[in-house]
Amino acid sequence: MTAGRGGAGGRLPDAYFAPGTSSFTDFIAAHAPSLLPSRRPLPPSMTLEAPHGTTIVAVAYEGGVVMAGDRRATMGNLIANRDMEKVFIADEYSAAGIAGTAGIAIEIVRLFQVELEHYEKIEGALMSLEGKANRLASMIRGNLGMAMQGLSVVPLFAGFDLDERRGRIFSYDVTGGCYEEHDHHCVGSGSLFARGSLKKLWRPGLDAEHAVAVALESLYDAADDDSATGGPDPARRIWPTVALLDSEGARFVETAAVGDAVDRIIAGRQGNPGGAR
Repeated sequence: MTAGRGGAGGRLPDAYFAPGTSSFTDFIAAHAPSLLPSRRPLPPSMTLEAPHGTTIVAVAYEGGVVMAGDRRATMGNLIANRDMEKVFIADEYSAAGIAGTAGIAIEIVRLFQVELEHYEKIEGALMSLEGKANRLASMIRGNLGMAMQGLSVVPLFAGFDLDERRGRIFSYDVTGGCYEEHDHHCVGSGSLFARGSLKKLWRPGLDAEHAVAVALESLYDAADDDSATGGPDPARRIWPTVALLDSEGARFVETAAVGDAVDRIIAGRQGNPGGAR
C-alpha cells in the first residue's frame, strides 16, 4: 500500500519518514484517504443488494471468552455464501466477528488487524484491550456515511485482558458507540433467538469446553428460527467458526472438534428439536 509516488532512485515518499501517531488508519487518512473503506464514493441514492453476514455470539468462561459465528451470508432472499468466515483473529489476544454488509465488514476488520500490528511495531507494546475496542469503534464511526445508505457494519469484539486476567466482550452500534457486555452477547439477524438460548444455557464457572457447547447450541437455536442464520451442514461438513481467547492467546478450535460438538447437539435434539431441558 503506497501513499504517493516514490522519489528519485526508488526512495520512499517523505510521508513515510514524517513523525506522526502510531495509528495506521490516521496515516492512511492523511496521505491516501481514498484507500479507506469509508471513503469510497457512492451515488447519492442507490438500491444495492450486497451479501450480509448474520449471527455472531460470544460467551465468557472461567478465564476467557469463546466467539463463534455461523457460516451463511445472504443477499435478499438468496443464500449468497454457505461457508463464509465471519470470525477473525485480530491479534495475539483478541478476535472480531462481523455482522452487516460482508464486503465492507471484512475490509474494516482487515484494516483493524493492520492497525493493531502497526501500533505494536511503532510503540513496542501491545495495545490495551480497551484501547483496541475504542480503536475499532472509531473505524465503525468512520463508516457512518455508508451505514446511512444501508451498508452498515456492526461487529462483535472480544479478547483476553492481560491486566485484569479475564475475558471481556464489547458490542457496537452503527454510530461507533462501544459498550462492554457481561457473560455473553450476540449480534446479527439471529441474535434475538441466540440471546434467549444463551440466557438459559449460560452459567457462572463454565470451562472452555462447555462454553463452546453453549455457543454452538445458541447458534443452532438461532438457525432454527432465523432463515438468514446458517445451521450446521452435516452433508457438506460445514460447521460454525469458533475461537478461544484466554491467557494462552487467540486461536481457532479445530474443525474436527467443532464437528464432534455439533454432532452431540444434533443427537441430543433427536426427538427433542426445541432443546427442552
